[in-house]
Formats: sequence, structure tokens, C-alpha cells
Amino acid sequence: MKVLKFGGTSVGSADRMKAVADLINDGSPKIVVLSAMSGTTNQLVQIAETLYQNANQEANALIDALHDKYKQVVEALYLTDEKKKQALELISHHFDHIRSFTLDLFTIYEERAVLAQGELLSTALFQFFLEEQGIASVLLPALNFMKIDENEEPDTAYISKNLKLELEKYPDTNLFITQGYICRNAFGEVDNLKRGGSDYSASLIGAAADASEIQIWTDIDGMHNNDPRIVKDTFPIAELSFDEAAELAYFGAKILHPSSVQPAKQKNIPVRLLNTMQPQAQGTTISAQTGKGGIKAVAAKDGITAIKIKSGRMLLAYGFLRSVFEVFERYKTPIDMITTSEVAVSLTIDNPKFLSEITRELQEYGQVEVDQNQSIICVVGDFIAERSGSGLKIFEALKDIPLRMISYGGSKNNISLLINTTDKERSLIQLNEGIFERNNKNA
Repeated sequence: MKVLKFGGTSVGSADRMKAVADLINDGSPKIVVLSAMSGTTNQLVQIAETLYQNANQEANALIDALHDKYKQVVEALYLTDEKKKQALELISHHFDHIRSFTLDLFTIYEERAVLAQGELLSTALFQFFLEEQGIASVLLPALNFMKIDENEEPDTAYISKNLKLELEKYPDTNLFITQGYICRNAFGEVDNLKRGGSDYSASLIGAAADASEIQIWTDIDGMHNNDPRIVKDTFPIAELSFDEAAELAYFGAKILHPSSVQPAKQKNIPVRLLNTMQPQAQGTTISAQTGKGGIKAVAAKDGITAIKIKSGRMLLAYGFLRSVFEVFERYKTPIDMITTSEVAVSLTIDNPKFLSEITRELQEYGQVEVDQNQSIICVVGDFIAERSGSGLKIFEALKDIPLRMISYGGSKNNISLLINTTDKERSLIQLNEGIFERNNKNA
């Protein structure tokens, strides 16, 4: 059994859905996880925002516009009048459901139900198309087996047990379609795995099904060595370890959701990143193995806030760092980077929601300095395999870039550098020239 996830652009039109149907129709056993059609989730978020504001007339206009878009998809996707009629009835049912929220109080529970409609629509329309094409398949409702617990973490035991129960109902079926992103929470309500959650769904489903492989299909031919939106002539990396991929995903590589690596790593299931637009491309394989040692890739994470706590009196005191960390724990704010000196500790966060409260509490321990509009440049590779030279290459490439913080040694796979966001593009370009062009010349 393989698990294949297709993102929003991969099912973003009737033509793309037809292409996905061709890709999966090879007779081998697989579970296909679909995102909402591209743009749908953003539009549903916009609808929810207007409903929160009681702007029901505006909400209805947005709902009608999205409904019209889906009517056009139905017209282009199906050949028979029977399937067109069936699909139009289905989407009308879903949009009537969304419109019903304009008639009553709108809360976060209703918002989650609205956001779930994108995946419910894409999978139902795709299943209808497979039926019309005579491709044997079963639509498995993700809400029957995907669940998060009270801490909003996946309930892996529940998912494994209930997915297997669903699959056992269809012993002669090789092809299953299900939704990414959506789930139920500990109270049985419709919920979701947050943005990027379809990748996470695929990895959790792959682990629960003991899949031989998890494939993440997008519109990019694998994880690139640098940001292709900024740097010219980037290239896909053929092989990454689970740890290398997790670092890149967390620190800015958009092709893969950071949480999606861990379930596959725990079950040692290879993850392949593939391109629906170029299905023959090699892509990137993520596994317990790593390719050639040394620097593999560079990624950047924006929206970073640096906080320095300076206290000559307290820093070396027993319990000082624990007290600092407890402030962030109380406000459920993760720390990305941390460096210490004799008189100060500097750290970074990517969620400034409680910045003023955190700053106020930290002032009890010393002088606090806050720098916003920062970016973390993450250089990833196997720095144990290549023990010398990596740092020199990096710092030589960035010799004219002011470095706010440096983190090296916390992981054998990551060197992190904090810079002003205004220097990000220049840093990525200079690293590309200083590291990868040099490597290519040496090769």
C-alpha cells in the first residue's frame, strides 16, 4: 500500500483532476489524499471572516461566486449528463450548508465546519469522475478515522485502529480516496490539522496503514537547494535524511509541512516529493539514509523576533534560564534559536502574539531588547560526514552581511543564522554562489 497526497494546484482544475486520475490508475494498492482545489480554502477563510463580522450580504456574494466556480468545474470535468446532474446536486448541498451559517450566530465551531468543505468537495467530485471513467475506487470519509486529542495533537492509536476498520470493509478494493487536512477533535466536532495539514494527513495515514511509501505530489519537482522564487538556477535535491528534511521544512521550505516528517520517520517509511506537472522527474526522496555529506540546501524563515535578556547579576544564577523558559512556556510560544554569553541570553520566536506580555515578564530578570523584522537563514546538510570546511564556506559567502545570532552544534544537520529581513535575498543569493556554484565547479 502506498499513500499519495495531491495538493491544491494538483487538483486545481478539471484538467488537473483528469491528470491525477491518469497518474493513480495503475492497479497498485494506494490511498489517495486530496487537498481542496487551489484557492478554495483562502476563499472559505474570507467567507468565515465576513460571517464573524455579521456581513451576511457580503458573505452570500462570496459564497455565490465560489459556487459558480464549482459549477464551471463540473461542466468541464464530466462527460455524461447523469454525472453532471449528480455533481451539481452535491455542490449545491455543500453550498446550501455554507449559506446556512448566515442565518445564525457564527463561532469557531462553525468556522471549522466551513473550512472543511473544500476537501469534502474535491474528494467527492474526484470520486464521481473515477466512477464515470469506470475506475474502481472507494471514498473513505476522513472524519471517520482522523482525530486529534485534547492537546490538538493527532490521536495516532485512534487513527490506526479506525483506518484499518474502514479498509477492512472493502477487502477487494485497491484504490481509496480520502480528504487531507480535516479531522474530528476530542469532542467529536469537525476540526482540522491547520494550514499545510494535508501533508500531515498523508504522513499520519501512511504510518497508520504501514505504507511502503508516502508520495507528496505538488507543482514543484522536489525540495530545492535554495528558494527558487529568489535564486536563479536552483536544483532539486535527490536524497535527504528525515532530519535534514525536517529542518528545511521548519525553516522555510514551502513544499513540505514541517510536522509531516515525524510520523514517516517513526515508521521508517520513505517520503517522495514529486511533481504532477512533470511526473517523470526524479523529485526528492526522504528516508533514513542521506546522500553525499556536506551542505545540501539553504532555506529562510521570515517573521522572526529576536529577544535579548541582559543581566550580569542573574545570568549565572541557578535557575535563571529555567525561569526565562517558563515565561515562554506560560504563553505557549516556541523558541527557534538560542545563544548565551556570560552576561546575556538571546533567543528568537516566530509568534509575536504575546510579545508584550513576554517582554514585561522578562524585565523582572534583566534588561530586555527586542528586534523584529528578522529572518533565520538555515543551512542544512550532514555536517558530521564533512567535519571541516562547511562553516568557512558559509561565513565567507556572508562576510558582508551583519549576523545577529549564530547557532551551530545543536544539530548535526543545521547551522542557523539570524539576519535582518532586508538582507535575506542578498544572503540567499550569496550563499548560492559561495556554496553551490563552488561545489558544482569542484564536481
